[in-house]
Amino acid sequence: MLDIFFFSRNQIITTIAILLGLWILQFIMKKAAHRVGHRSEIHITRTRLMFKYINILVTIIAIFLLSLTWGYNAQEIALIFSSLFAIIGVAMFAIWSILSNITAGIILFFSFPYKIGSRIKIHDKDMPVEAIIEDIKAFHLHLRTLDGELITYPNNLILQKAVSLVEKEYHADEGKDAL
Repeated sequence: MLDIFFFSRNQIITTIAILLGLWILQFIMKKAAHRVGHRSEIHITRTRLMFKYINILVTIIAIFLLSLTWGYNAQEIALIFSSLFAIIGVAMFAIWSILSNITAGIILFFSFPYKIGSRIKIHDKDMPVEAIIEDIKAFHLHLRTLDGELITYPNNLILQKAVSLVEKEYHADEGKDAL
């Protein structure tokens, strides 16, 4: 046991120093994220999400530095990381449309000023739409025109187009002449 410690003494000391340094860095980054979140009045769940990102970043840095410390070649590590990032990049590109609609759905959930039942007008030069929001899903909105036509509108497009509120809450008894 002592032979292993003396043989790997430098790596063990370096490992302890790296882990301690990264723990301090993680603590400082989380404290800063918490302070910014508190000052900007950002909801605590969004701040916790930032904490997860910080944990992932620190873990990746730790794996990289500890691999170097314990004798892996920098070129080998770079090859592994670049291969992983290439695979992740191809996967992300392949599902870009799905991810953009999900992300837009999350944004709509927290900051979309219109609710179910609101009558809106989407200012699109190719296909202007005036309809009532029937449902807000993860990927798209269900919009119902006063003619009864159901329009499925992608979430990412609703964030890219100008939208105006025609009527805060539409009442069905007003009839088709309301448009």
